[in-house]
Amino acid sequence: MTNDDWSALVDTTDEWITTRTGIKERRFAADDQSTLDLSEQAALRAMGDAGLSADDIDEIILATDTPELYTPDTASLLQDRLGCRTIPTYDLGGSGCAGWIQAIDVARSRIAFEPKNILVVGVELISRLISWEDRATCVLFGDGAGAIVMGPGTGKATLVDVISGTDGSKADILTLQTGGTRHPFTVESAAAGDHQRLDMKGSEVFREAVRRMSSVTLELLERIDRPLGEVALLIPHQANKRIIDAIGHKLGLSEDKVFVNVDRYGNTGSATVPLGLWEAYGESRIQPGDLVVLTAFGAGFHWASAAMQF
Repeated sequence: MTNDDWSALVDTTDEWITTRTGIKERRFAADDQSTLDLSEQAALRAMGDAGLSADDIDEIILATDTPELYTPDTASLLQDRLGCRTIPTYDLGGSGCAGWIQAIDVARSRIAFEPKNILVVGVELISRLISWEDRATCVLFGDGAGAIVMGPGTGKATLVDVISGTDGSKADILTLQTGGTRHPFTVESAAAGDHQRLDMKGSEVFREAVRRMSSVTLELLERIDRPLGEVALLIPHQANKRIIDAIGHKLGLSEDKVFVNVDRYGNTGSATVPLGLWEAYGESRIQPGDLVVLTAFGAGFHWASAAMQF
């Protein structure tokens, strides 16, 4: 879905979108695809890359704000679709774009308690959630999924550490309010399109995103006693090219050390970081011995950062 495609639907232009976001195109799931379908494809690729079958998976954690159903969780449906054993599965929802890094943080604590292979998926079909008539938000998002398998053994990388945080006092700067117990879904709210109205205070989100992702990255590096100069690649949440550039500038990182694919995919929510990790590895942007830092922010207001040693 290109910017020109959007300009035929809403009052916008390629120049307007590109200048403000850096996005040129994004992918939308087909009409007959769902969150479960994208999750399955990402999971199968991750398992295949790890040389594992469904029988080798001991737990599934799935980060999403666009679940297959209201209940049960998408992770339970994925367990059945993949043909896994009757293992524990659960969704992490509501954390917005920080959800997947939070999920790998949960996974590492589970593995420390009991050695096991955990499939961690980040997936969003945001095209089904947003209003296609709100030009301020509709052009920002895309659909996607990414996954990794984490375990106690030796793999492509070691998860060195993760730090995350939340400031609930900032919850109002990025929220979809209709559908919960505060503002239940009704015929009237549906008619008004409230269930697709994403409230976003853009300037505040920008400031918080840059501040939090930059500071948590520095905090993480200090905790693992590694200087910024040793970071081979930073993979930030892909929400907006201006935010990504501001983070790189604030940290003093050169452009070649900050991964960007928001121009091709838009904001895919909790899928952006695993998609970035997959692309960077596939494009040989990550080499053996590299220290790679992942960082993200999301509604809540949540933020998180993880360090991986390849």
